[in-house]
Amino acid sequence: MELSLVILAVVFILIAVRQVGRFRFRIWQVMCAGAVAVLLTGQISPDDAIHAVDIQVMVFLLGMFILGEALAESGYLYSLAGSLVSGCRDSSRFIMVFILSMALLSAFLMNDTVAIIGTPLALYFGRRMGIDIKMLLLSLCFAVTTGSVASPIGNPQNLLVATGSGFESPFVTFFLYLALPTVLSLILLVVFIRAYYPAEHARKIEASPDLCVVDRDLTRIVKVSLLLVVVCIILQIALASRPFGIEYTMPLSFIAVAGAAPIVLFSRKRVSLVRNIDWPTLVFFISLFVLMAAVFSTGFFQQLVPSTASSSVAVLYLTSLVISQFISNVPFVALFNPLLVGAGMSAAEAMALAAGSTLAGNLTILGAASNVIVIQNAEKQGETLTFTEFIRLGVPFSTVTGIIFIAWLSFI
Repeated sequence: MELSLVILAVVFILIAVRQVGRFRFRIWQVMCAGAVAVLLTGQISPDDAIHAVDIQVMVFLLGMFILGEALAESGYLYSLAGSLVSGCRDSSRFIMVFILSMALLSAFLMNDTVAIIGTPLALYFGRRMGIDIKMLLLSLCFAVTTGSVASPIGNPQNLLVATGSGFESPFVTFFLYLALPTVLSLILLVVFIRAYYPAEHARKIEASPDLCVVDRDLTRIVKVSLLLVVVCIILQIALASRPFGIEYTMPLSFIAVAGAAPIVLFSRKRVSLVRNIDWPTLVFFISLFVLMAAVFSTGFFQQLVPSTASSSVAVLYLTSLVISQFISNVPFVALFNPLLVGAGMSAAEAMALAAGSTLAGNLTILGAASNVIVIQNAEKQGETLTFTEFIRLGVPFSTVTGIIFIAWLSFI
């Protein structure tokens, strides 16, 4: 067996167990070790490793992380959240607003970013307004996962599908195929949360939040950045229709660059903001590209493609959902998306791959990095979610939403 396949197997096992004896590993550390291993053992040359890294994806992640960090540091995000819920007088209406707002943010800022900045927000609301904190943490986990499905920039695996599948307008494609089932799933999430926490239903809220902007200069810059992101998304969609005979597709990375540029150029906190972004995730992606390129060169997985590519969207969806529980959704998509594209994967099958791997995060805690981020940050402040508490809602919710997505993608 090729050595790179052995290294891949070890990496996947370590990602699944995350701990050996007293040593606990983070996903990015395991992936980085795998990339170093294939380089040191000659499974991939340094030159090929450099070319394997998808610069568009890396630039996009860097830009969005900078924007997300600025949103949190300025206090503008929390001020917006406070304004959204200020009119809620009972917990039932509050949880609906909270879920929909977190979901919408995830569609444009990436789910991991919203998980990072949304956890302290959930804890604040819970403690200040007397709302069940476990309910808020669960709502946050499920909202950021579900809300990110219908956008090519909602999560890393969607970005990999969007950049690797050659869609002329990724936003239009994702919207047409995934918007309706995503909206239905979010409505169902509100219903499920209310059903699982009946004591919180329509209970009067004890206090209103008083969150405010803490850095007005940075907030002004962030507002410009958000406006540029919106304008670029609109342009990206508009250019796909080739207006006036113009044949140009705006790269998704340009959207993130436009959002980060005002912050990097004009903020006095640019150094600290860049220093505090999620660098481990960037290391994870660089390592991921290197390791998967080494594995791809063996030709082993290409032998599995014909039967997989000809499968129905139901098989692709369920396969993505299940395997992502063990090897994480991003490595799974990074490995199989280029194989399926080469085998002539249709748009509906690509959307099934994206949706199944993303919604894997609603089944168990280990199905998405955003879940781990929420729980780790909550534990720093004395709160947590257990595996049982998560799957108690995750299994039935994932079953119902899976039926919705599979039915829609099978007949659209």
